Formats: sequence, structure tokens, C-alpha cells
Amino acid sequence: MKHSQSPFQAMALTSAIVSQLAGGPLVGVYMGKWVDGQFSTGPLFLILGIFLGVGAGTYGTIHLVRAYTGDD
Repeated sequence: MKHSQSPFQAMALTSAIVSQLAGGPLVGVYMGKWVDGQFSTGPLFLILGIFLGVGAGTYGTIHLVRAYTGDD
């Protein structure tokens, strides 16, 4: 018989996934805006930061879920 997991573990995993998927692009936006302000490059680094943030958040989420499920 399979043991049921605590609902708190599911909530913790869900909040970790949401924070990675939302935090990555947010950090990318703020870093990109800051670099654009330093070098007066317009939205170049903002767009690059968004893409890098989405990629980093997705990679972190995949890594987290694989570690949680034991698929390392």
C-alpha cells in the first residue's frame, strides 16, 4: 500500500515551483532594466533578461521536480 503524502509537502512543492517560474523572469526584468539604464541601450537587455529569466525558471523547475520524484 502506498503511503499518502502530507498536503503540506504538496503545498511546499507547488509554492517552490511558482516562485521559480515567477521569480526568474522578475529578476531578469529588473536586471535587464538596470543594465539598460546603465548603458542607455533601450529594451535590449530587458528582453534578454526576460528570456534568460524564463529559461532559468524553467530549468530550475525541471531540476526541482526531477529531484522530488527521484529522476536525477
